[in-house]
Amino acid sequence: MESMLNKLKSTVTKVTADVTSAVMGNPVTREFEVGRHIASGGPGMCWRIYNGTKKSTKQEVAVFVFDKKMIDKYQKFEKDQIIDSLKRGVQQLTRLRHPRLLTVQHPLEESRDCLAFCTEPVFASLANVLGQWENLPSPMPTDIKEYKLYDVETKYGLLQISEGLSFLHSGVKMVHGNLCLENIILNKSGAWKIMGFDFSISSANPSDAEPKYTCKEWEPNLPPLCLPNPEYLAPEYILSVSCDSASDMYSLGVVMHAVFNEGKPVFQVNKHDIFKSFSRQLDQLSSMSPALLNKIPEEVREHVKMLLSITPNVRPDADQMTKIPFFDDVGAVTLQYFDSLFQRDNLQKSQFYKGLPKVLPKLPKRVVVYRILPALTSEFVNPDMVPFVLPNVLLIAEECTKEEYVRLILPDLTPVFKQQEPVQILLIFLQKMDLLLTKTPAEDIKNSVLPMVYRALEAPSVQIQELCLNIIPTFANLIDYPSMKNSLIPRIKSACLQTSSLAVRVNSLVCLGKILEYLDKWFVIDEILPFLQQIPSREPAVLMGILGIYKCTFSHKKLGIPKENLATKSLPHLVSLSIDSNLNLNQFNSFMVVIRDMLSRMEAEHKTKLEQLHVMQEQQRSINISNPGNQSEETKSTPSTSNQIDDIFGSAGVNGKENGSAATATQPNRMSLTLEEKQRLAKEQEQAAKLRNQQPLAPQTIKSATSTNTKTKDLTSSLLNNMTSLNSLSLANTARPVPVQGTTIAAFPSPSPMVGSMGAPVSNGFNPPMGFQTGGMSMGMGMRSTGPGLYGGMATTTSTPNFGALTQNQGPIGQTNKAPDMSALDSLFTPNQPKVTLNQMGPKATPGTNTPWLNQFGSAQNAQTQMHSAPVGMGGVSSGFGMQANPFFSPQNFSQPAASPSLNQSGVKHSASVNNDLKDLFG
Repeated sequence: MESMLNKLKSTVTKVTADVTSAVMGNPVTREFEVGRHIASGGPGMCWRIYNGTKKSTKQEVAVFVFDKKMIDKYQKFEKDQIIDSLKRGVQQLTRLRHPRLLTVQHPLEESRDCLAFCTEPVFASLANVLGQWENLPSPMPTDIKEYKLYDVETKYGLLQISEGLSFLHSGVKMVHGNLCLENIILNKSGAWKIMGFDFSISSANPSDAEPKYTCKEWEPNLPPLCLPNPEYLAPEYILSVSCDSASDMYSLGVVMHAVFNEGKPVFQVNKHDIFKSFSRQLDQLSSMSPALLNKIPEEVREHVKMLLSITPNVRPDADQMTKIPFFDDVGAVTLQYFDSLFQRDNLQKSQFYKGLPKVLPKLPKRVVVYRILPALTSEFVNPDMVPFVLPNVLLIAEECTKEEYVRLILPDLTPVFKQQEPVQILLIFLQKMDLLLTKTPAEDIKNSVLPMVYRALEAPSVQIQELCLNIIPTFANLIDYPSMKNSLIPRIKSACLQTSSLAVRVNSLVCLGKILEYLDKWFVIDEILPFLQQIPSREPAVLMGILGIYKCTFSHKKLGIPKENLATKSLPHLVSLSIDSNLNLNQFNSFMVVIRDMLSRMEAEHKTKLEQLHVMQEQQRSINISNPGNQSEETKSTPSTSNQIDDIFGSAGVNGKENGSAATATQPNRMSLTLEEKQRLAKEQEQAAKLRNQQPLAPQTIKSATSTNTKTKDLTSSLLNNMTSLNSLSLANTARPVPVQGTTIAAFPSPSPMVGSMGAPVSNGFNPPMGFQTGGMSMGMGMRSTGPGLYGGMATTTSTPNFGALTQNQGPIGQTNKAPDMSALDSLFTPNQPKVTLNQMGPKATPGTNTPWLNQFGSAQNAQTQMHSAPVGMGGVSSGFGMQANPFFSPQNFSQPAASPSLNQSGVKHSASVNNDLKDLFG
């Protein structure tokens, strides 16, 4: 391990030292950061190519460095010749600007140790790609070693060189003079560029139609870096010391041969005997063997043969070469069109981009990614072109790896995510959202993709809203909860409520249903379910969407709906929706299935809760019984309270048997009682049972009380005086209308006071004239006089009668009631106070007065009986009145005693309730 680290350290140190020694002190380093050594090129492969960046703008560049140590073996004047030649070439390149020539970013700078200049980013030279690896870093860069040219790259590359030569020959009137593999550079996007103008020759008469070029004689004694590459030179250079534009076309023919022959030129030249070699080469070119060109594609073979002709006039010129059918390949034409896009208007561009998706699958991935993609992304600055360019960019992204997508495409897409106009941009992104989610990092999804989705939900286009709602569930798991809660859900709800499109509303509900699993239970209950009740429309699709959300929430293991919400909100809402007239049978059945499931679960949960509560109470009571000394006063009183409830309601309540058993369990532990306590407890229980089974007492004689308390006497005296005054007020002789014979009474008790046989209001001696008071049961009807009524000119306010104690001792209908024995009142008075009988408290009826209003309610059995002896069942009114007037009364529900009290002298029946009231008052 240590040896490997040492080896790595020495390698890094060596590379760093090489760069430092070569570039250190050069003015280029003031503005550019020099990176690693990536390639080599130029005359004799003497230029080392490094990648670099501009310090101020971080713009990527290539730094060409010539280390002067390479020429230390030469004499000083030779060194100067080499340096001057290299300088001349770079300076000429810097002056020329054309897409087919290598672009210089920073001019040549010289230091004591090196020459350096900066160009556009470079991949390698064509010589490196075809296997010439001189002056390359060690180890060999893998990308260069494994690089293979595709046919479309070769075709378009040769076309680019032809266009470059056409520019030099026609535009600049210049002959390159040294066109070879090492002077052709592949930039980072794969375009072929011309450099190496060290031996270029300008026209002596550039203004003339026929330019003239002056050629220098070959000097074999000069250093090789001061001479062009003889293997690519036209024969006339050496043999006749002449040249013109056709000489460059010969060089192009040799380059084409070398490209199709693994970098090998047509002939190998002996540099020590150059003239003899060219003479032999001239003879071979005169009778060219077909085997010499057998590796060149057939469609361009004849053109290459013409380029290699010994007669310059036979060779096609550069402009003709750009138009040969060999370059009419669809890929080459596409790439050529991209290179000329800056000359096109928006209409031409849009038509080209529309047809581009058909061409992209036919091109190699490397060409698409490194040649076409940069041209496409450069159009993002033009908003009108983005809808035409974006589909092609996303199509390329599908073929890229995630690393390539993040490195090459995402940086250019990020600004486009924020563009809202034109609206087609959102539409295209939504259609390819699966691609974006698959290859975009999660952080970029939250920062760039999600905000775009939020804007799409608020877009005016219904189509965009629908697409957005459809794709949201596919990446809901990537949305953090606060964003979903505060940004996404409110926009979905708003889209659902505010839209006029049924499709958007239904898709909103479907979208919510699909993302429920990513939401919190209580958020769903508090925000989603109440929102469903706000949806205004009642189309079947909307109703089924609402049902789907309820069903998903109800059945999801993580969510669920509490029984309280089911009972008070969810079920009422679903039941009301289920009977909507727009639903068909199957839809109604779907509603009922969910409703039944909810009811079943609610019943099961609540029943389980009650059972568990019951068990806990039983356990607590068992503990309290076994430890009576530890019970609190409140706990001790619980059994008696339960027993009282059982006495009142018996087993009619819910779970009556359980309650009875619980009450029994709460009785004191008899095993711990003494014999006397057991006997006393048994007696108390026996008496309680008798009281429960005993009928209400009929009016009977009450024994005189033995108490002679002075305070009681005073109270009784005061009470009777008050009753007498009240009685006198109730007996005021007020004219009252007499009911017409045959008039019927309302089914419910009349709000007017009851009248007696004498036509006066009936008074029981304690209360103002009332409604009927049932004899023998003290039934309060809750009626009180408040103003003029039906018969007495008084209005009454009637509350609901209390039928909770409907037990009476009433004789059969029609039987004459006997007067009650009032002897029980004798015990209330002493000789010091005069005795007042109940008869004296009643109203005095005028003898012989007959009340036809009462006659019509008398029973059939007593139709011949006089009114002073007529049976009065309820507060002086005929017994038949109570049965007819109240539909809730049924005669068989009230047992009648054999003998009923009769009317007293005043015609008023004395009710047993009066005695009971007095008992309650005086003990």
